[in-house]
Amino acid sequence: MASKTKTKNKSVKSKKRPKVRPKVERFTLNQDFEFFSELRSLVLKSSAGEKERMIQKVSNLGRIRLAVISGIFLSDPDSINQYDAPADLFIVGDEINRAKLRNFLGSLEAEIGTEIKFTLMDKEEFDYRFNMFDRFVRVLLEGPHEKIVNKIGL
Repeated sequence: MASKTKTKNKSVKSKKRPKVRPKVERFTLNQDFEFFSELRSLVLKSSAGEKERMIQKVSNLGRIRLAVISGIFLSDPDSINQYDAPADLFIVGDEINRAKLRNFLGSLEAEIGTEIKFTLMDKEEFDYRFNMFDRFVRVLLEGPHEKIVNKIGL
């Protein structure tokens, strides 16, 4: 008598593991702290090396044609008109990596201790608005600002 052996086929299913992001410790500064303005002014008055690092990070976001800092980056923390600029960071470029932009802004906001008003435009929209004497662009570029990337010759 012949015996039959049964084999069980076990199908191995690969389970997708959820992506685990490394835990990042974040801190916030109490804005009611009595030396808040002095501390923020110290952070905002960055060294040349810090500015170069910021330029490098902005340049890595995509094809950046123009990057302008204004508002919180240039204002005196003790002045009344501290936040009167239409944008603190203005970027004109194409093929911008949105994830890198979010990470960059998050780290910058963490360093400064406040939310950054930013505007992102592609080159075509900027050219149109610049040539139409758009109020937003005009106020930003006529007010106190610093161009950290300027590949369009403004």
